[in-house]
Amino acid sequence: QVQLVESGGGLVQAGGSLRLSCAASGRTFGSYDMAWYRQAPGKEREFVASITWSGGSTYLADSVKGRFTISRDNARNTVYLQMNSLKSEDTAIYYCKAINPGIWGQGTQVTVSS
Repeated sequence: QVQLVESGGGLVQAGGSLRLSCAASGRTFGSYDMAWYRQAPGKEREFVASITWSGGSTYLADSVKGRFTISRDNARNTVYLQMNSLKSEDTAIYYCKAINPGIWGQGTQVTVSS
């Protein structure tokens, strides 16, 4: 029912910032809780952040607390991941997900150089 497309990834220096976007199709976007995950080569996909449908509640993994912020703009059908103070260990493909019904985007590559 909903299609998700991530963008905003790229190459950034350690200590720098990136803002990822996940654009959703469909008028029901505002009713979905959303999340960001990431997957580095050879590793399992891991949870990064989530946000409720209203944007009133957010949760971040311990590894990114204090550095990343998740937000959404339901009028634009978009969820964001603001990534600051990036580290080499943040290098991964980042995916957004509509938690229910469990739909994933195609991912966007983030590479943090030393």
